[in-house]
Amino acid sequence: MNKLKIYLNKANENWVVDRFRDEWYQYNRDISTKRVRKSNLIWVISPWTWTKLNRKNLEEKNILCTVHHIDYSKFNEAEEKNFYDLDQYVNSYHAVSDSTKEQLSNLTNKNIYSIPFWLNQNIWYPIKDKSKIREKFDIKEDAYVIGSFQRDTEGSDLISPKLSKGPDQFLEIILKYRKKYPNLFIILTGKRRQFLIKNLEIYNIDYKYIEMASFEKINELYNCLDLYIVASRVEGGPQAIPESAITETPIVSTNVGLASQLLSKDSIFNMDNYENAIPDTKYSLKKIEQLKIPEGFNKYIKMFEEINEN
Repeated sequence: MNKLKIYLNKANENWVVDRFRDEWYQYNRDISTKRVRKSNLIWVISPWTWTKLNRKNLEEKNILCTVHHIDYSKFNEAEEKNFYDLDQYVNSYHAVSDSTKEQLSNLTNKNIYSIPFWLNQNIWYPIKDKSKIREKFDIKEDAYVIGSFQRDTEGSDLISPKLSKGPDQFLEIILKYRKKYPNLFIILTGKRRQFLIKNLEIYNIDYKYIEMASFEKINELYNCLDLYIVASRVEGGPQAIPESAITETPIVSTNVGLASQLLSKDSIFNMDNYENAIPDTKYSLKKIEQLKIPEGFNKYIKMFEEINEN
């Protein structure tokens, strides 16, 4: 058996996958390489850039492909062709959640591992002095603060809601919350937030928008919140679920991605019962303990060793 040497393809999107790639190389140098020709296993962690890989390498090396989520509403003929063009080279798949594994199993008979991404507790952690953080961001101490840190608008026109992320559902929920909390305040981060910003202004709801925040700032923003809401229709993660858990941020979510794996049943809602959803920070904090680094790498290393042996 050859010594395991893993190469991770690049995302180059200034997105969470870039950070995962950097962290993997930082903590797993002995079994990794940044030179694809020296690898014997290519981890296609960003499948949207797989065509930049040399076909000879794809043919000669073991290939593991990560699938973050599948939005069947957009899985058109071109998407299907791209999937199977890559699938011919893939030996095994990695799904970031059990729900993504279930989606993926409808498209391929190849082996699928379901492993959530690890959590870097040096980036994500609770901060005790929340009043001081709110003061830093000019947020009133008595405000009821709800967060949403993921894009909500289609890139094609920068107007239409990105329905897979459920911004229309998020809006419906916060309009209901406003009746209960007149001091409601919304924090938005990330690119393509046009849909929600427009509607927050229409409904005269106070908000703060920070487009490109550093990880340090996002961690502080989690610690400002009274509640994080995931209102998505389709997700692989989202990472907001484990990040809320590790920062001890109250969170409720639709039943997407990692929700059923990391959140209490009482914290998962649909649009008929969202008013009854109850955050359970102790439950979710306990669930993510095994995801912290370095323990969060263990299942990945075992997966790669199995693929390498076969």
